[in-house]
Amino acid sequence: METAEYAPEAQHAQIQSAAVCYARAVRTQEWSAMADGKGSPAPSVWSADFRTTFRTLDGKPVFGMLIAADNKRSDEREELLTQATASIPSAILWFLLATPTITVVALGVCLPHRNNRGQLITLVVITALLTTALCIIRDVDRPFGGIINVDPVATTEAERQATRDFTANHPASELPCDAEGNRRAA
Repeated sequence: METAEYAPEAQHAQIQSAAVCYARAVRTQEWSAMADGKGSPAPSVWSADFRTTFRTLDGKPVFGMLIAADNKRSDEREELLTQATASIPSAILWFLLATPTITVVALGVCLPHRNNRGQLITLVVITALLTTALCIIRDVDRPFGGIINVDPVATTEAERQATRDFTANHPASELPCDAEGNRRAA
């Protein structure tokens, strides 16, 4: 979080360390939970730390800038969680699966029993195409898990930069979290 650079020295390390831990929690815990269409409470621990630190700066010129950056971070997280939520309800997805299944079975029953090689090949191709189309629709509807998987590239880069900045500015300090973004025991 580059805006931490503008905070007073007393809060500088707190904001930077919370930014590293927040990014770690999003990358390791929330990202995998989003594959199931859910969020994780782990990043919220560090969001609360941001707000606790910001309260000590109320009335100072940097306060507004830090609050705006925190609101932007919060909005971006909400957007990710919205994208992780499937937009096609399960009942509709099952209906979409049942309809072609019934259609293919009905067509298969209606095929002639002799000299039907062309019709069988056509039925198999149509079945494969419909099944593939439905699998693609389901996969696109759940971008954080499946074949079309969105990786946390931007979050990983933000974590790397925040870690680099924290280490450069506070070489003797230890982060308050582990590699997964969990708070260390005191």
